[in-house]
Amino acid sequence: MKNREVADILRKTAQLLDIKGDNPYRIRAYERASQTIESLTKDVEELAREGKLETIPGIGADLANKIREILKTGTLSTFEELKKEIPPVLLTFLEIPGLGPKKVKVIYEKYGITSIEDLEKACLQHKIAKLPGFGFKTEENILKGIRLFRERTGRRPLGEVLPLAEEVVFLLRNRAPVIDIAIAGSIRRQKETVKDIDILITTQQAETTMKVVAELPLVEEIIALGDTKTSVRLRSGIQMDVRVVEPEAWGAALAYFTGSKAHNIRIRELALERGLKINEYGVFRGEERIAGRTEEEVYAVLGLPFIPPELREDRGEIEVALQGKLPQLVNYEDILGDGHVHSKYSDGSASLEEIILKAEALGLSWVAICDHSQGLKIAGGVPVEELWKKKKRIEELNNRSQKVKLIMGAEVDILSDGTLDYPDEVLKEIDFVIAGIHTGFQQDERQITFRLVSALKHPLVHAIAHPTGRVLGEREPYAVNMEEVLEAAKTYGKALEINAYYKRLDLNDIYVKASVEKGIPLIIGTDAHHVDQMDFLKLGVGVARRGWCEKKDLLNTLSYEKVIEWSKKHKS
Repeated sequence: MKNREVADILRKTAQLLDIKGDNPYRIRAYERASQTIESLTKDVEELAREGKLETIPGIGADLANKIREILKTGTLSTFEELKKEIPPVLLTFLEIPGLGPKKVKVIYEKYGITSIEDLEKACLQHKIAKLPGFGFKTEENILKGIRLFRERTGRRPLGEVLPLAEEVVFLLRNRAPVIDIAIAGSIRRQKETVKDIDILITTQQAETTMKVVAELPLVEEIIALGDTKTSVRLRSGIQMDVRVVEPEAWGAALAYFTGSKAHNIRIRELALERGLKINEYGVFRGEERIAGRTEEEVYAVLGLPFIPPELREDRGEIEVALQGKLPQLVNYEDILGDGHVHSKYSDGSASLEEIILKAEALGLSWVAICDHSQGLKIAGGVPVEELWKKKKRIEELNNRSQKVKLIMGAEVDILSDGTLDYPDEVLKEIDFVIAGIHTGFQQDERQITFRLVSALKHPLVHAIAHPTGRVLGEREPYAVNMEEVLEAAKTYGKALEINAYYKRLDLNDIYVKASVEKGIPLIIGTDAHHVDQMDFLKLGVGVARRGWCEKKDLLNTLSYEKVIEWSKKHKS
């Protein structure tokens, strides 16, 4: 899939236009197109072949032609011309979280800085703080951004890599003589970020299969080609290792290469206590292999039930398994609704009717339409008079639709003083109020925590959206005392969101587990701004499973009627 490559060029074009001071509407068009293409679950190249680019929301004839140019040539003439006008080093600086186009331009023009190392040095010498409109806080944020930039070079969001791995599996099933095939590693454990792709296969024709791997259209470079292991670098830049294992060792190899390392060490210790040896080839008593064909028999020979991959982090799962008390983890099939979707009423691209159709295709029975509140102008916040029109339209559609019901919701901004962006008389008319922080990310821990706790105390708030505010690889969580937030959620009976958008996955698995232990209700919301982003529900379920969530812990597993009942009960 070339979606990421196309989106990347459109995004960088927007950034360079911004540095240049171009028309804001033109810049915004490129930005929106980039976001839309990146979030598509369909291959943009396939859509282009079918002549369907103009059917993508926000893609008109001009942008469609530019996308075709990228697909044909690998770049965009507008982008290449801009790179001639603007120093290429600024593109690298734009990858540093916290540095926008205008700040990058000022830093370059003032100091002529041409490397991240020199930028870091200038910050440490407090040269950046002296620039107009910067200050010491901006300087501190740039240093944090540089650290994040360096950290993320080795890892990528799960939602970025998982589709690539799934496409490889699809292609190999159809092009190679494989018998068994599975994704392993941190992808299988549903970790929020991953370093590479690990795929295991069994086959009776190893040489033929590996030749197919090397010739996959996604492959850019062959690192090593062998009969039992082939390593390649994909066009996206990520490394992929494909291993052939014998059928008798399939389960042992899958367990070993799924990890985590810490979990595997504990498993090996258990084996040693029983006089056994365990590795990727099986479980051995002396020289005799006594288990290895399936993961279930590998765990069983150690006196353990099957431990789901998402739990294999050595966070107590082995001890709980030995006691026979593993949680019955929630499954994707248990999910009946999406708790957070944006529509055309704010900055979403889809109509309510289109959201219903997508929900039906996903097998959902309800969706909470949570558009931004009035004060968030940059995100098309909904004025009160438009809110009533939206409410009326939702009621009309609910009267008409039998399969999918819409919940009248709102993502209400928590203002800097802890108050909410709609007055109480408006909030009373909203069935699901999910409050979130969208401004003032640089406030100190005391103030951020106060804002979130104030929202949780509010009698008309049901949940907190993306509670830590992080964006993977781009923005660190804001300073917040999550212990206080969790205690407030527990005290006031409010829910916390697992934001399933692939760059957020917020709450993370650690706080999800803490919420489960405290009995705090959780709700998965995709935060979708395009209907294809509703597919991220699966990523949210992955986070929930990593956080030891059972079906009872998630509001998403309730019927529409039960969710509305819960909503009324928690609005006092």
